[in-house]
Amino acid sequence: MLEIVVCEIKGSCPVYKVGDRIIIDDPRILLEKTDVLCTHALSTLLHYSPILEHNWFPAELGLTRPDNQEHAYMQCVNHGEPYTRYNS
Repeated sequence: MLEIVVCEIKGSCPVYKVGDRIIIDDPRILLEKTDVLCTHALSTLLHYSPILEHNWFPAELGLTRPDNQEHAYMQCVNHGEPYTRYNS
């Protein structure tokens, strides 16, 4: 099982707030345990969720620092100005 948590929002996001969670039990997203879903975030998360759920190391994938093996970090593809109005 994989738990994805929003840890930081730069600018603003119309969907997520810090602390929101998405729970994945491959191949299912557990909707009853997930706070909210956004298609923009899913486009990034779905590339990595299967491999992270099966014990790959985030540092080997370039998703964290070597001293932080417990977490993987990704960002939304809808990152804001100048392309969208959601970030300030």
